[in-house]
Amino acid sequence: MKQNLTHKIIAAHLLEGELRPGCQVAVRIDQTLTQDATGTMAYLQFEALGVDRVQTELSVSYVDHNTVQIGFENADDHRYLQTVAARYGIVYSRAGNGICHQVHLERFGRPGKTLLGADSHTPTGGGIGMLAVGVGGLDVAVAMAGGPFYMTYPKVCQVRLAGHLRPWVSAKDVILKMLETLSTKGNVDWVIEYGGPGVVALSVPERATIANMGAEMGVTTSIFPSDEETRRFLAAQGREDQWIELLPDEEADYDRAIDLDLGDIEPMTAYPHSPGNVKPVRDFAGKRIDQVEIGSCTNSSYVDMITVARILKGKRVHPDVSLAIAPGSRQVLQMLAREGALADLIDSGARIMESACGFCIGNSQSPQTDAVSLRTNNRNFEGRSGTASAQVYLVSPATAAAAAITGVFTDPRDLDMSYPEVYMPERFSIDDSMFIASGPDAGVEVYRGPNIGEPPLSDPLPADIAGEITIVVGDKITTDHIMPAGARMKFRSNVPRYARYVFEHVDPTFASRAAENRDRGVHNLIVAGESYGQGSSREHAALCPMYLGVKAVIAKSFERIHVANLINVGIVPLTFGDVADYARIESGDKVSIADIRGRLERGEALALIDQTKGLEIPLAYDLTDRQRAILMAGGMLNYTKPEEPETCLFE
Repeated sequence: MKQNLTHKIIAAHLLEGELRPGCQVAVRIDQTLTQDATGTMAYLQFEALGVDRVQTELSVSYVDHNTVQIGFENADDHRYLQTVAARYGIVYSRAGNGICHQVHLERFGRPGKTLLGADSHTPTGGGIGMLAVGVGGLDVAVAMAGGPFYMTYPKVCQVRLAGHLRPWVSAKDVILKMLETLSTKGNVDWVIEYGGPGVVALSVPERATIANMGAEMGVTTSIFPSDEETRRFLAAQGREDQWIELLPDEEADYDRAIDLDLGDIEPMTAYPHSPGNVKPVRDFAGKRIDQVEIGSCTNSSYVDMITVARILKGKRVHPDVSLAIAPGSRQVLQMLAREGALADLIDSGARIMESACGFCIGNSQSPQTDAVSLRTNNRNFEGRSGTASAQVYLVSPATAAAAAITGVFTDPRDLDMSYPEVYMPERFSIDDSMFIASGPDAGVEVYRGPNIGEPPLSDPLPADIAGEITIVVGDKITTDHIMPAGARMKFRSNVPRYARYVFEHVDPTFASRAAENRDRGVHNLIVAGESYGQGSSREHAALCPMYLGVKAVIAKSFERIHVANLINVGIVPLTFGDVADYARIESGDKVSIADIRGRLERGEALALIDQTKGLEIPLAYDLTDRQRAILMAGGMLNYTKPEEPETCLFE
């Protein structure tokens, strides 16, 4: 069989399983990454596994999310991360070094390698030819301990690119066009593989932008070939020796193909409140705006920033607009400064932010009440900006800069200026002094401030579930809905504290009611609509409900990372046998699932008994034998954790 690029990499890393779509496979992981919002819990879980050092080729701990450091919690977490990195042999990227995905692409990404990251936008690495997958922190902890990563062998959709982008059209517009085509749901266990003659017209940073927002489509990952353009990027980063050519076989097999002519694409925007709500920018021409934010792991590369600087050079930000710009890495910021582009940005009236995630995760730059905010990041979920009433639109850097000047939605093609042709440099500024690579050193004392807790453990799955429907939520509930980001993120290393805010913006009474049920021995169940668990990989959207006594989630459908996180903490993910039954259940209904443990073990059908309404509702599940065993144990940590503290289960 002729192999596509995705299946080639999986086959080269296969440890067990059948190479057939829908089957479970276990793959060897070469690299891992974490960021500080997910890393604290991931490393606490790693420590609980009893391993004396990381077993991967490379594991990097980035600090890029909670860098504002209001209160002691974030700084304490960062010191924990630095000391645990030294103890176990993890590379530590200090605050200020940049956003994990941008920096990893620059300094560590390698074609043909597997990368597992505790962040949903880890697929950014697909832009350099990696099989890069976003997961929950516990899956990363297991991989660092030498364990395989279990995944569904994916179907692969080839996107055959033709032509080249016209002036003022960018990679962001390409991925928004893809979101218009495939939407944000229904793509679980698919990989998007880009190919065709148009690929050569895209630089690695442009490819990375497209791969980054594949996460919004719900696919496992996205990947580009490693070709001459990839070699050129690595050479510019001083890493040409790490390049390999990696292409699909001629006439390789794909499960689906989409043809996309780059020359047909125009400037696009995703309008509130989903990355899948896509229209041409010109549909909103003249709409007044209040704020523009440029940066994030999607659009903060050198080329992005230089493009913005050239558009703004000699101009002024509209007096009614607040413009903030966050270069994605220290490397990019240094190059902007040395080339004079930083001065052009400052002269325009832009506010220069730290090289960090910042506004994308809602921990800074929240817009005014009812504001229209144009942003180059990847998500525009309701309230994610930190302002519940804000209307957030996702756009390219060029569109964002055009709006910052004019004060209204503006197609950049309508600007009265020549297109600023920007090319990737022959040599990037290379300064790795903000990485700390040492250890493993068993003599290092791991710092644990008062905000550092223990990874919570669930009890083994009970014989029966008996409790109540504690909340019913609608379609497209994101992990932001379940566990708020922004200011609440500083509690991520302290699950009992963070759990107070579960569903805070959906139903502020949920956490207290669920805790009361838990303390009375009543099981909590969540009922949800389609695509439950969209968005971020944050495992706290499963950990905190588990801590509150949630035993099962019944949904019309789930997104990939979240269903894996539910299983990892011992919460049973179930779907309706008939989606029409969703409308028959209400919050507060007293319910039970009899013999759930035995039926799952035997692979038998399940039913929800709603005593309040006198209903019997058929339930379905899709679990591998391994996933059932994890649920029986009460989660991955119970399933994996050795009885002897210094024993490694994966050697």
